Amino acid sequence: MSGAAERRQRILDGIARAADLSRRNPADVQLIAVSKGRVVDEIQPLIDAGQRDFGENRVQEALAKWPPLLARHPDIRLHGIGRLQSNKAAEAVSLFDTIHSVDRTSLLDALVKEAQKSGQTPSAYVQVNIGEEEQKGGCPIAEVGALVAAVSNSPLPLAGLMAIPPLGLEPAPYFALLAKLARRHDVNGLSMGMSSDFKEAVMLGATSVRVGTALFED
Repeated sequence: MSGAAERRQRILDGIARAADLSRRNPADVQLIAVSKGRVVDEIQPLIDAGQRDFGENRVQEALAKWPPLLARHPDIRLHGIGRLQSNKAAEAVSLFDTIHSVDRTSLLDALVKEAQKSGQTPSAYVQVNIGEEEQKGGCPIAEVGALVAAVSNSPLPLAGLMAIPPLGLEPAPYFALLAKLARRHDVNGLSMGMSSDFKEAVMLGATSVRVGTALFED
C-alpha cells in the first residue's frame, strides 16, 4: 500500500470509529481531500488510492491543475471550500460540483446567474461565521435562516451548513452550535472538521470533513 493509501485508510478508520461511537453509519460521512497548495504529483497517488472528493480554496489554482486530472478521472467531485468573490462565479460554477462558502445573497445571485447561463448547478453550503470573527468569511448566525431559505428557493441544491471554528479554541462547542443551527433550520448536511479535529466533528454530526495535512503528509 502506498503512503497516500495508508494515510487515507487511517483517516477513513478514524471516521469509522467516531461514527460507531456516535451510532452513525460511516458511509454517511464524505471525506474531502483538501488539495490546495498541492501539485498533481501529490494528488495522483490519492486518486489511485480511490479518493474522489477534493477541495480547493482558490478558483485560479484549481483551474491551473485540475482540468487534465478531471479529463482522466471524470468521476472526481471538486469542492470549492475557500472564500469566493462574486466575480469568480462563472469559473466556480463551471469547475466545482459543490461550493462550501456561500455566505451572502449577492454571491448566491451571481452563482445563480452563471448557473442559469451554463446549465450547471453546483450544490451549495451556507457558510456560517460560527465564531463571529470579523476577519473570517461566513454569514452572521442571525442571518442563517434567511440565507438558507434563499438557497432553497434557488436552482442550486442546498447541501447544508459549513463552518470553520476559531483557531486555537476547542472546536467541539462550535461544531455543536452548527449542528444545532442545522436542526433549527431543517438542514441535513454539515461540512465541518479538518485534520486535527475531524473525529470530534463526526461525533457531532459532520456529513463532510475537509482533511488536508493528514492526507498529504506523514
